[in-house]
Amino acid sequence: MPLPILSAGAAKGLVTAVAKPFTAATGVEVTGEFGAVGAMQEKLAAGVPCDVIILTAAMIAALEEDGAVVPGTAAPLGRVRTGIAVRAGDRLPDIADAANLARALAAATGILFPDPERATAGIHFVAVLKRLGIHESVAARLRPYPNGATAMRELAAAAGPGLIGCTQITEIRYTPGVTLVGPLPSGFELATVYSVAVCTQAADPAQARAFARRLAGPETHALRSDGGFED
Repeated sequence: MPLPILSAGAAKGLVTAVAKPFTAATGVEVTGEFGAVGAMQEKLAAGVPCDVIILTAAMIAALEEDGAVVPGTAAPLGRVRTGIAVRAGDRLPDIADAANLARALAAATGILFPDPERATAGIHFVAVLKRLGIHESVAARLRPYPNGATAMRELAAAAGPGLIGCTQITEIRYTPGVTLVGPLPSGFELATVYSVAVCTQAADPAQARAFARRLAGPETHALRSDGGFED
């Protein structure tokens, strides 16, 4: 029986890396759906099979209060910052402060980012553009995608100069063909804590608990850190 997971796109690289040895050790195949946290929460509410769920810590806490996840199974995976990316090999723009970030974004020929309504990074990024005072001037060059992973894959595959992207740093790091420029500068940064929990509807609670423990446990700390999760 497979172990179905609904996960924020920010944790896709971690889940994929941990799933392989887990399956080798247990024979249980991990099947995951990844995307904007709002979309994953909607899938859970709609009854999509899910044994393990990964969302922001605040969303997991709300689900526990609502009885959708098993009390006591929630565990933090770490804090993930939102960052800026370019295609591998492209010049790295200066984003050290608000003025430089605004100049870099204003000069971009295309700006790729996740869903501005349901993705954590996408919602925040639109707010950043508005605070910088450039949202209207760059609106025609904005390219939103369903999630950060898709945005980064599209950035890697895109042709033409001057493209830039924004999403969670974990999604940037696990996407071949893109390079992390750095986190959003002071005053505009966003650090999101993601947590894992076992769903009350889990078909295999024992394996769900085992996988959740491995995702959040000390044995995978280095893997989380390398992927962009911070303590």
